[in-house]
Amino acid sequence: MNRPHIVLITADELRKDSLSCYGNEAIRTPNLDELAGESLMFDRAYTSSPWCLPSRCAIVTGRLPHNNGAYSNFRECRLDEGVPTLFSELKRGGYRTSVFGKCHFIPVNYGETRKDRTLPYEEHRRYYRSLGMDDLYLQDGKLVSAWHYDDYSVELEDQGLLEAYRAAAWDKATQKVYPSPLPKEWHPDSWVGRKAEEYISSYDKEDPLFAWVSFSGPHYPFDAPAEYYGHVNMDLARKREVKQGEFDDASRIHHTSYHGPGRIDGSAAAPDRACKNYTDEYWRRLTRNYYANIVQIDEWIGRILAAVKKKLGDNTLLIFTADHGEMLGHHGIWGKYNCAYEDVWNVPLLARYPGESAGVRVNEKVMLTDIMPTCLKAAQLPPVPSDGFDLKDIVAQGGHPYVFCEGEGFAAISDGEMKYVQVNKPDERFAELLDLRQDPHEFDNVIDDPAHAAHLCRLQRELTELFMRKLLA
Repeated sequence: MNRPHIVLITADELRKDSLSCYGNEAIRTPNLDELAGESLMFDRAYTSSPWCLPSRCAIVTGRLPHNNGAYSNFRECRLDEGVPTLFSELKRGGYRTSVFGKCHFIPVNYGETRKDRTLPYEEHRRYYRSLGMDDLYLQDGKLVSAWHYDDYSVELEDQGLLEAYRAAAWDKATQKVYPSPLPKEWHPDSWVGRKAEEYISSYDKEDPLFAWVSFSGPHYPFDAPAEYYGHVNMDLARKREVKQGEFDDASRIHHTSYHGPGRIDGSAAAPDRACKNYTDEYWRRLTRNYYANIVQIDEWIGRILAAVKKKLGDNTLLIFTADHGEMLGHHGIWGKYNCAYEDVWNVPLLARYPGESAGVRVNEKVMLTDIMPTCLKAAQLPPVPSDGFDLKDIVAQGGHPYVFCEGEGFAAISDGEMKYVQVNKPDERFAELLDLRQDPHEFDNVIDDPAHAAHLCRLQRELTELFMRKLLA
């Protein structure tokens, strides 16, 4: 049984349109462009959540957050006991399982963080390994490595670099945008890329390999090494899509994100916690750093793909995607909290199958819950209960009729033309209906328009049925 190796590469908070293969003219991402030219390249791939933890747990289980138990970045919730994972199933099937970089499968101890010290993290590491990982090289997020001792921060301390890294992470004056204080080879994304390249290049076991290479960039803080700034042509950067007065109505989900005091990630760093108070110069610096970090990640992906080709050969399933996107100043905000905008929900997805090298552009809707079934089928292992399908199989069926996005007190549904978003939290109650055909930039809430009543009813019914299958079965 000649089963393929499987290499999954993800970037954190990566916009689809930030890659040159998806149309970005401000930078070139030649290694991902080359992979795209040999892959199924999906235009309508959707994450399961705008938050890191529920999205990642959906990828690793093939189940939507309400079905796997892990639905919040912030409260103590983890995968329901006994839920199969990519690691456990592939390991059981004879694969060597490995992770390089960010996991975030349980909440970080945000409330325990300290400005003057880095704290233990062994409980997280033990839990991650319990999911079925044979080998783990942990860099659990740019800020996490300043707060807690993952494998990366331990090495930083050995190099005498941790204090400078931690000081930059806590410096509020930067508003989360600054050049990395580290030599570029010690930036977290370089560390992850190097660990993965070295591991794959030296892999000598007979077992097929599953490797998840999980870059924590370009997630904020926007901290690219300054050496990469010259790769960004800001004159060619896409203009921010904004509409004057979009959030004047207090019933809009992101009214406070823009006007303050908001809860979206970008509000925390903004004057008066209002994203409207950022200057054009700030948005330019943020975007430059974001794109520069992507150039850096693409460079390391090129080295990893070269190692895969040399060591593992053509019998390898390669998948690239992101856990979610980033607003990047569109609608005048940055971050992803409570966001069902296409900027955050619609992510890049490339899948190169063993023995196939002809690129195909795919327009059918797929979800990141399809990754686990795809990997298990490629590994010739039996399927497990999930909310996904093998990518080729679901494309052959015309794609998912609806895609779903979930998180704590948050749910969204889209059929590709209409989108319904609902937020139900103790002090946040919102509902929006967006017409993607007439309003592709998603500026206008048409939930009270009688002409859209039938669309609203249909999407609400489908969303209710989704949750009833689990909660009231």
